[in-house]
Amino acid sequence: MENKVYFFNTLTRKVEQFIPNVDGKVAMYTCGPTVYHFAHIGNLRSYIMEDILEKTLRYVGYDVKRVMNITDVGHLTSDADTGEDKMLKGAKREHKTVMEIAKYYTDAFFDDCRKLNIKRPDVVEPATNCIPEFINMVKVLLEKDYAYIAGGNVYFDTSKLDDYYVFSSQSEKELMVGVRDDVSEDINKKNKADFVLWFTKSKFDNQELKWDSPWGVGYPGWHIECSCISMKHLGEYMDIHCGGVDNIFPHHTNEIAQSEAYLGHKWCNYWFHVHHLNDKSGKMSKSKGEFLTVSLLEEKGYNPLVYRLFCLQSHYRKPLEFSYEVLDNMTTAYNKLIKKIGELKADGSVDEEAFAGFRNKFEDAICSDLNTSSAITVIYDVLRSDINDVTKLELIKSFDEVLSLDLLKDHGNDKESSVDSELKEYILAKIEERKAAKKEKDFAKADAIRDELAAKGIQIKDTREGTVWEIV
Repeated sequence: MENKVYFFNTLTRKVEQFIPNVDGKVAMYTCGPTVYHFAHIGNLRSYIMEDILEKTLRYVGYDVKRVMNITDVGHLTSDADTGEDKMLKGAKREHKTVMEIAKYYTDAFFDDCRKLNIKRPDVVEPATNCIPEFINMVKVLLEKDYAYIAGGNVYFDTSKLDDYYVFSSQSEKELMVGVRDDVSEDINKKNKADFVLWFTKSKFDNQELKWDSPWGVGYPGWHIECSCISMKHLGEYMDIHCGGVDNIFPHHTNEIAQSEAYLGHKWCNYWFHVHHLNDKSGKMSKSKGEFLTVSLLEEKGYNPLVYRLFCLQSHYRKPLEFSYEVLDNMTTAYNKLIKKIGELKADGSVDEEAFAGFRNKFEDAICSDLNTSSAITVIYDVLRSDINDVTKLELIKSFDEVLSLDLLKDHGNDKESSVDSELKEYILAKIEERKAAKKEKDFAKADAIRDELAAKGIQIKDTREGTVWEIV
């Protein structure tokens, strides 16, 4: 591949050129939601930026296969493998079965993704589909002496690794920043950092979803599912693994430990993490009571794509603070941009040289550690340039393959096509009548016609190319 994509690799702690295992192909995995509740917009910031990464890779010519898990079992309320299963907690809250909860919130998650123009991954696999794969991995880890049985559960033995804390030279205490503090010590562990591979009925007798295993009736630990699901669909070598920064430790650290112990070789070369979305009180979480969802934003009158633009105006490796004031400003900016693009006329032919120049400028921005803010600036550069409108429209259409902001969806021609023909005839007749009045210097009549149209929700604007109109 000639096109070079650079992004920050958490494993090496530096921005690196992306080089896949197989030239031209990308094996990409993103940690999916635990479907016990709605996703809040902080969760969705990560999925938006992962979507941008995937679309950037496709834009420059890579063949991407992206896999996502759905956690419908095994994720406990503590990141230290203690506490209640989140799915069971959700089922109790709503007096439904775990599978009913999983189905409802999986559908809700992908509905949010649709509203935010997040592409559905090529493969979506619920954890409950892969119990045989989980059991097999646990068997192999026991055979290789990387795991042990204690108190009815199977644990991974982190002391068998030369470097468990692969993402940082920091201590465990420092890595635990941002991880839940509701941690109680598991007396069955040999080492504090050990984690559960398989729970048995001796752990939670009230667990709804349980399966037979060589170690008793039970269910898998949370960390093992991503390892097995990725290997099932992407093989033994993965290019990019994505998630939020709160996944780095312990979840992704544990994934690497068990995967590389199981495989006997390096598993994934690039790790891509998106920083938190905060509000004024700190990191967003579901445990704070009412939390911000896409549906709540819609109820308050916001277009979900305005939230996507809000995320793209910041860098994915920086914390982002949410406020309604900022979202109001972003709404104004988005509407102005759409209106400006809607005034362009699709006449003439594309200026190929200008097109190539601006596309290269856009690629340079988006391929430089996903600098989405600079990429959006290129749109404004295009609009301000003296190239013809059709070239501008083709460039914006091209950029929106990555940005996915529906920049052309509300183009003036599309609006006109949805307007009743009788109303359209009336509007065009009034525009001609106003044009004649202005020619006769009867400006009072011209203003009266403008006011008449405005009263009917029709806004007109005089441009160098003539008078344009839209329904407002």
